[in-house]
Formats: sequence, structure tokens, C-alpha cells
Amino acid sequence: MNFLIPNLGSTSLKYQVLAMPAETVLAKGRLERVADYRDAIRQAIRQIGETRIDAVALKAVHAGPRYRGTFLVDEGVVAALRQFLPAAPAHNAIYLTAIEAFREVMPGTPIVAAFEPEFHATMPEQARLYGVPGAWLEDGVVKYGFHGASHQYVGERVAVMLGRQVKLVSCHLGGSSSMCAIDAGRSVDTTMGFSPQSGLENATRHGDLDVFAVLYMMERHGWSAEEVRRQLSKGGGLAGLSGVEGGDLRDIESAAGQGSRRAELALAVFAYQVKKTIGAYAAAMGGLEAVAFTGGIGENSARLRSACCEGLQFLGIRLDAEKNESGSGDRAVSSTDSRVSVLALATNEELIVARRAYRLLSRDR
Repeated sequence: MNFLIPNLGSTSLKYQVLAMPAETVLAKGRLERVADYRDAIRQAIRQIGETRIDAVALKAVHAGPRYRGTFLVDEGVVAALRQFLPAAPAHNAIYLTAIEAFREVMPGTPIVAAFEPEFHATMPEQARLYGVPGAWLEDGVVKYGFHGASHQYVGERVAVMLGRQVKLVSCHLGGSSSMCAIDAGRSVDTTMGFSPQSGLENATRHGDLDVFAVLYMMERHGWSAEEVRRQLSKGGGLAGLSGVEGGDLRDIESAAGQGSRRAELALAVFAYQVKKTIGAYAAAMGGLEAVAFTGGIGENSARLRSACCEGLQFLGIRLDAEKNESGSGDRAVSSTDSRVSVLALATNEELIVARRAYRLLSRDR
């Protein structure tokens, strides 16, 4: 079966066509500065040309407690995506538009949604529950976790690179960032919670924040929930800390190099949160054998990897400066005397989505 796997960003559309189960890439491409997803999807279909597409598989984000796995998109899935739109406004809106567009452009083609929380279904209750009223828990206010496809791929890839399953902290660092504690291939904790807003600071999303600070600002300024959502989704995170529009870590590193105190502070805050979480997850797993950096920044920024690992020698983490600064591809960047393997690698979310979708449709045949 041939699967079209679109990866939808706020202004971009990346795609692959994967033949399953051979896992062969038949086509791939990227469209930038997307203003209209219907037009972008039509353009992608034209670029793919004569390659047969049997199904579309989406890396969907958040549809609540009922949808934590992989599902054929039907009206129930669409309704749940709409219901949880306030929790993931930047993601669900794009995927709802994409579902409508694929239905128009490729009528009758199955659409599969592989939801990001699926990998985190193995988290124990003590990691998943919040200290909120019981009625909130019944309404689905729990930790779901996201970036599941990326963390799953990293866990599987690290096991291949090291030749065994290990106690691993996966660091997906980019425009959207999260971390995951993986023990024997299973997610046991992750930084994103009820929504992708929580956890580490993201490019424009705030990360962990005392909810009473939000209530204070709403009451002080008379802001609506929608206004607060806009500010914290579009102007928070690294953009808010650094003053660099868009919060791209590459631009922040450049600004820091030019002497921007705010940019330097944003990088320090981010690295501190990553470092603190590595230590916390080592405690949660009762040990640590590997740390893997992936995502656009995690894979490519030697400076950030160094900052995140600085001071963690007591855990057995030692970087090799030369390996960290040079090289490419999936590789170790730790020193030979480091008790913990530190790795930099490319993620492959599309492959995980294709595997999940193929498993679902093969079972339903």
C-alpha cells in the first residue's frame, strides 16, 4: 500500500509517499510559505504525479481521551478535533482544514489519523494525573503527551545504534520541543501535558506556567480567554523571552552571538529546563544510559547540546567537543569515558505514522 504522509506546519507542508510494508520512499517534497492548504495540497498532488496513493495518513495531535491511537477519520474524529481545538489551536485547525481538502481533492481515499499521544499510553498513572478536582479528570484533563511519533522513532533508532534497549531521555528540540523518558522502549513520562503548550518553552508557546498567573492577567487587564490564548500561543515561549520575532532558535543563537542579553537569557532558560528534565527523568527511571538529541535544533546545534549537558557529569554525561562540533548523520557525540551515551540523530515521524496506518488498514482488510 502507498501512503501519502503530509507533515503540516504553520506555513509549510512537507510530504512523503511511502510504500508499505517495504518502507520505500516513492516521492517526497516540501512547500514553503503556505497561505492556503487546499492549494498547497493540490500542488503536492501534482508534484507526486502518477504515483498511486492508496491512503492518506496524518500525524494528528489532540482529540481527547477517546482518540489516543490510530483511527480512520470519520465524523467522530472530526468532531473530537473540533472539541479540542482550544487545547491545540495551532495544530487542530490546520489538520481540520487538511482533512476537508483531502476529501475534496481525493474523494473516497481513506484518511488515517495517527494521534501523537499514542506512544505515551504506557505512562503510569502517577505521571499522567494532575492534582485537579475529580470532575476535571472525568472531563479528560490529564497528561496526554505529544511528539509521540518522534519519540517512538528515537527510542527504536537508539536501540539499533546501541544494540539494546536502554533507559533513554529523548530530546526533540526545534520550533516545537518536548522530552520523553523511555525505559525499555516504553514512554514513562514526557514534558508536554494536557496540551502542546506545556513543558519546555517552544518557539512562541509558553511552556509550563502557573495557571494563577493567567487568571491574574485576565482579571487585571480584562482579557478574554481567546486573547490570552492568542498571546501565549503567538507571543510567548522563546519569542517572548528573547524579543526575537518567531522565536526560531537559530535566530536567537545569532542574536546572542551579536550581544543580545535577552537572546542569551532565552537560551540559558531553555538549556536549564532541558538539563533539569534530564536529571528528573533519570530519577523517574532509576538510572540513565542514553540521551538523544533530535529535531531541527537538537540534531544540528552543537552549542545547545553542549549547554544542555553542561554540569551533568555527575550523571555520567561527558561530551566529546570535537564530535559534538563536527560530523553529520546519526552519531554519538559523547566521549569514550562517558557512562551515558549522548547521541545526535534525525527523526522520522513519517515512517512511524506510515507503520501505524498500514497496521490499521491491514487489520481492517
